[in-house]
Amino acid sequence: MAGILNGERGRELNPPGKKSGAGTIILVSPGTAEANNGNWHTAQRWSRFLSGHCDTDIVLAWPSATTETGAAHQPKAAAMIALHARRSAASMQAWAAADANKPLILVLTGTDLYRDIHHDAAARRSLQLASTLVVLQAAGIDALPAEFRAKARVIYQSAPALRPAVKPVNRFTALMVGHLRAEKDPLTWLRAAALPCASHVRFELIGAALDPALGQAARQCEIETPRFRWLGARPRPQTRQRIKRAHLLVNCSQMEGGAHVILEAVQSGTPVLASRISGNLGMLGSDYDGYFDVGDAAQLAALVRRCACDAAFLQRLRAQCAARARLFDPCEEKRLVLNLVVSALQATDAASDRTVPKA
Repeated sequence: MAGILNGERGRELNPPGKKSGAGTIILVSPGTAEANNGNWHTAQRWSRFLSGHCDTDIVLAWPSATTETGAAHQPKAAAMIALHARRSAASMQAWAAADANKPLILVLTGTDLYRDIHHDAAARRSLQLASTLVVLQAAGIDALPAEFRAKARVIYQSAPALRPAVKPVNRFTALMVGHLRAEKDPLTWLRAAALPCASHVRFELIGAALDPALGQAARQCEIETPRFRWLGARPRPQTRQRIKRAHLLVNCSQMEGGAHVILEAVQSGTPVLASRISGNLGMLGSDYDGYFDVGDAAQLAALVRRCACDAAFLQRLRAQCAARARLFDPCEEKRLVLNLVVSALQATDAASDRTVPKA
């Protein structure tokens, strides 16, 4: 595999059919498989992309006595990819202290970009320590302090394309997917569901109640609003199928690094309604017609009603989403992840060549 970045060809990460002997790529994810959150899924997917080319290890922190697979060892490490500036800050500091010359790649989440790096000293230190920054949608670059933008690059996350479902005409389902916590703003969705709407429209919500008060609000909405259903946490494959079969995917978030559920909807032929925030603009484009103002339940409900009754408008949203699908293709994400690691290792080799006298 030859890395190609900005039209330039890089060295092979490893010879064909053989894994690299340069060492293991460490992926630090503060999320776990049990948490079923975005950090974990990104780490798992990137590990899979890299697995045919080098060894990888997913850990909660570094250095770590045990790996994600439970093996009690600390592998020889060539580079670190850390997810979340604040929550992985200690691991990044330990890595930099052990060897400041080895690649240290930081993948920034929504809470990183739009909150922590502007207020939290540890998160800000992570930006300084990282040799490369990765944002998950194009608007993320502008969210960074100016002095860090030169070392940042965009890698959109991905999902396999699914064949669009044939959707019922006598029932219209609008679905929000996201664990119930303040950043996802499920209350706006609950308030929208309670507003007047055509009888064939259904409002659904998938996600675990990470905030018990929000879980109680969802239960109360079910009691008071027959058109609303809270489905709780669902396995990822089942959630993907529900996104595919819904007429709309709704994202109400107050902050997003690059919402995976949006690209899953795009890759399933399901149009999206999204809050007008930087992270969603970076996913769907500034000219997308399906935005509503953050927290504006009335505006959101009006958009749902329009989509349910105006086939031409719904088709326009679907076409706009389809035009973005190329960004979310797994082959493209894999290519960029491999190039990320190749270029990071190349930079380390070049630095070594400059500092070590040649015989």
